[in-house]
Amino acid sequence: MKILHRYRAIAMITGAMLFVACAHEDQPTETQLDYTVKSKTELDNWIGTTFLDPYNIKVYYEWNQNLVDDNRYLFPPTIDKVQPALEVVEKIWIDSYSTIGGADFVKKISPREFVLVGGTNLNTSGTMTLGLAEGGQRVTLFQLDYLNRSSRPDVTQFIHTIQHEYVHILNQTKPFDEQAWAKLTPAGYTSSWYIYSTASSRALGFITSYARLSIYEDFAETAATILTSSKAEYAAILASVTDATAKANLKKKEAIVVQYYKDNFGMDFYALRDEAQKNTDAVIND
Repeated sequence: MKILHRYRAIAMITGAMLFVACAHEDQPTETQLDYTVKSKTELDNWIGTTFLDPYNIKVYYEWNQNLVDDNRYLFPPTIDKVQPALEVVEKIWIDSYSTIGGADFVKKISPREFVLVGGTNLNTSGTMTLGLAEGGQRVTLFQLDYLNRSSRPDVTQFIHTIQHEYVHILNQTKPFDEQAWAKLTPAGYTSSWYIYSTASSRALGFITSYARLSIYEDFAETAATILTSSKAEYAAILASVTDATAKANLKKKEAIVVQYYKDNFGMDFYALRDEAQKNTDAVIND
């Protein structure tokens, strides 16, 4: 019986060796991976010198299904739309913060990735998502193909998205006074913000209807709206609010935003607004 076990063991080992040998023969003799380095285009070089090298911000404009929601009908931006849109970002967002906050401000606090999408990101509620900020590291911008740089409303809406998402990133670095903010208009927050008009939301002390989603969106919308409005335009918004309590709460929210920038970043928020407006004029008139 011992001899029988020995022969059986030898047979099993021999079979295994044959299997390994056959498996080895079936392996490809050359690698199937593509190690070809893609040649950089003129656009790639411009993005490198404008965003990646100075600010460590990588820009994705070619299609990558791992970077977007594949349950949405989305498509990459048209190539000739990429640089004009990024020039708007550079001039109004980066240059404004760099001038008022210091040359290294955006280098120290910024998203590390921009994902660009050509089309509209529609939601089942009938609303559109104009931008996303993920973990303070990635900002996704939609509707690049529809940006008209000579149209102030277009540019304002586009840069409002960036300003809004960047405020979220700043809040992750230095939180605002959430308790003080939450006391101002606690009854007005709702997940159904999209069914309300802007005028009706302002009558309750919210700068936009989207601001009613949460105190965090409220803060970001308040800051972004002021940054994308001139002093006269924002004064006109306040003047349109006839309810005294609502107007007072809007002013209190503005004051918290102004103090937040001063205390946490040593920045004059109104100077930042004026610089952003000057740069917006430059973009539109270019």
